[in-house]
Amino acid sequence: MNWLVCHAVSGEAFFTGVGLIVMGAFAAATSMRVGRRIAAWASLVGAASVAVSSTPIPYWYYAMATAVTVGWVVAVYAGKWQRGAAAAVVAAWLIAVLMEAPYHVRPTLQPAPSRCLTVIGDSVTAGMGADDESEKWPAILAREHDLAIQDLSHMGETAASARCRLEDQQITSPVVIIEIGGNDLLGRTWSRQFARDLDALLQQVCSPERQVVMFELPLPPFHHEYGRIQRWAARKHGVLLIPKRVFLSVLAPGAATVDTIHLSQEGHRRMAACVWRIVKDAFPEKGTQPRQGGTSSPPVAVGRRRVLRLSLLDNLVGQRSKA
Repeated sequence: MNWLVCHAVSGEAFFTGVGLIVMGAFAAATSMRVGRRIAAWASLVGAASVAVSSTPIPYWYYAMATAVTVGWVVAVYAGKWQRGAAAAVVAAWLIAVLMEAPYHVRPTLQPAPSRCLTVIGDSVTAGMGADDESEKWPAILAREHDLAIQDLSHMGETAASARCRLEDQQITSPVVIIEIGGNDLLGRTWSRQFARDLDALLQQVCSPERQVVMFELPLPPFHHEYGRIQRWAARKHGVLLIPKRVFLSVLAPGAATVDTIHLSQEGHRRMAACVWRIVKDAFPEKGTQPRQGGTSSPPVAVGRRRVLRLSLLDNLVGQRSKA
């Protein structure tokens, strides 16, 4: 996968873009003509990077940060209030970074009462049909780590079809990992319908005694709304999100996929290793002591991201995402 594409859809382009905007603000504060030119180019490239990253921070905050940035540009050309405007731009975009950063931290799980894992996924997990003879990553995970895997993945699955399929299935595991939404994003599911389907799916899957982890969708440029929906649904149902860059780290090497999306045998091995790094705290190796020593209460789905989201910043600016 082209590294520029990977950089954009992983969401990392957002941080690159903010860095360039901040650099432009500092460069514009100099009295040198070259500083003004650097500021202009850095700001333009930075704004483009933020746009193509499809980072789903709230619309209202994008509007505010854009207004502050436009005000700074006007101040630079007018030759007035440049330092104050530059400080406002830096503050606005650094706050945006603090709002987004928690979603780029891998979640951690609490020890589970049994070595059982349920997987709900599409063709990235299930493969591409009868002609695909590769060993899929849930099977690799079960074989290498002594797990009982309930694999509910199916080729072409959407949030709606997964919800319907679960009406005839009973989830038996204390940990569930969800890899779903790619067919909604790239198919014909409108964002409002995706919101209803994902909400209904998570309502079926989630329960107080179960830890649920979901891969966040890598978003093509200008598809912010699907990311906002995923984050809204995850907050509503207490689901932990796996950062987009983790999924992209599996897909990025050329040998990992057969068509830039569907996994080759090497890709399934990489995916199994990736998922294990996420869920291993829930399934301590035999002979090791769980970190929750001495407690008999059921595990609760908590993670470092949730701790970070309880910061003072979150209390001040909130999250006003809506489906």
